[in-house]
Amino acid sequence: MKLTFWGAAQTVTGSMHQLDADGRRYLLDCGMYQGHRKQAEERNRHFPFPPQSVSAVILSHAHIDHSGNLPLLVKNGFSGPIYGTPATIDLAHAMLLDAAHIQEKDVEFLNKRHHHGEPPIAPLFSIEDAEHTLPLFQPVPYYEPKQLSAGLTCRYYDAGHILGSATVMFESDSRLLFSGDVGRPNMPIIRNPDPPPAADYLIMESTYGGRFHEEMGSVKDKLADIVRRTAGRGGKLIVPAFAVGRSQQLVLLLHELSNEGRVPKIPMFLDSPLAVDITKVFRNHPECFNEETLRYVNAGDDPFGFKLLTLVHEAAESKKLNDLHVPCVIISPSGMCEAGRILHHLRNNIEDPRNTILITGFQAENTLGRKLVEKWPEVKIFGEPMRVRAEVKSLQALSAHADQRELLAWMKPLVGTVKKVFLVHGEFDGATALQAAIQKEYGIETVLPGWGQSFELS
Repeated sequence: MKLTFWGAAQTVTGSMHQLDADGRRYLLDCGMYQGHRKQAEERNRHFPFPPQSVSAVILSHAHIDHSGNLPLLVKNGFSGPIYGTPATIDLAHAMLLDAAHIQEKDVEFLNKRHHHGEPPIAPLFSIEDAEHTLPLFQPVPYYEPKQLSAGLTCRYYDAGHILGSATVMFESDSRLLFSGDVGRPNMPIIRNPDPPPAADYLIMESTYGGRFHEEMGSVKDKLADIVRRTAGRGGKLIVPAFAVGRSQQLVLLLHELSNEGRVPKIPMFLDSPLAVDITKVFRNHPECFNEETLRYVNAGDDPFGFKLLTLVHEAAESKKLNDLHVPCVIISPSGMCEAGRILHHLRNNIEDPRNTILITGFQAENTLGRKLVEKWPEVKIFGEPMRVRAEVKSLQALSAHADQRELLAWMKPLVGTVKKVFLVHGEFDGATALQAAIQKEYGIETVLPGWGQSFELS
């Protein structure tokens, strides 16, 4: 086995790792890189290997920073199978089509604003490219071995990160475990992460490797307080949220707060055709639910819908929210404020001090969401400078990523078998903090691979 690290090497986005084994080449994830527009354009458009040389893609989960460059891989010559859990495949179908649609629309909007004589911008991939990708998906249920070649198998375990997310075990002459993104115990909706099976080598994410989350018990109290305060001053609560997982978590929490009478009866909107479609996928995969969510289902209740909530699918209905001048809650992707309808909501609401922008997840470097978290006084939206007069709040306990303490606890069963840990999917400071913690706690060699760095696994 030989490992080469491309995406998510000393950075968070664009997960993509190359595994050469048994005479074939595999990709572990094929994610879209997000960050500075020019750098992201370069990283995403140009693969560091011939796409047609890849035998198969093994997908850990459907988030765009793990799956979003699949259409471009196919467009450039890849034609092999893309493996994922059934829930991951259903999510990826909706997300890739939506990503293509957003790119086409955003490029159309930007090209209209170009100065005369400037070359037009082209989307990374089109809806047609995404449609060509979908037939390549092949479902692999949790815990069932998949024979990739005569000498290599893989098996999926529940990563507890989002619906259908997986940790993947590869077995050949060595055992390689790819964590994917590791979730947290006792989170809304989905099951806890499975304990990892014994392995010789571990590729592990480190998104929150240098941080510690606040306790989940305080989340509902804080959310209720933010809703009440914003409504009390006549403002709108604008929530950038990932369409998969975070949007459904927020809907469920608002559902519970509404039932408990802890938030005012104001209109709430889930404004995203993708989030609406994804919510339907959630309803179709109760096998991924935890016991609490299953109780809703078994009682005949819908955990993802309640009277105050309106699901907004059409663009015309989304635009009408700009003319709504009463307190309300608007949840809209993307979670890092880099594309989609949330940009329009931010543009229309960011300069009003009555409003609140609530950040509920990790924000990668150089994204608009990161600038809001860092309290920049002015940001650019669609190229226009705007003053940040709305209150900006952060609610990180909803993060679907394990923090340092939780990552150390998750990997503990591997102590005694694992020879080396490769830390990926983390900014340098966070990854180095986790590296030091692993080496101090468990004495295991831990490395932070750079872009293009290779390792032989014996």
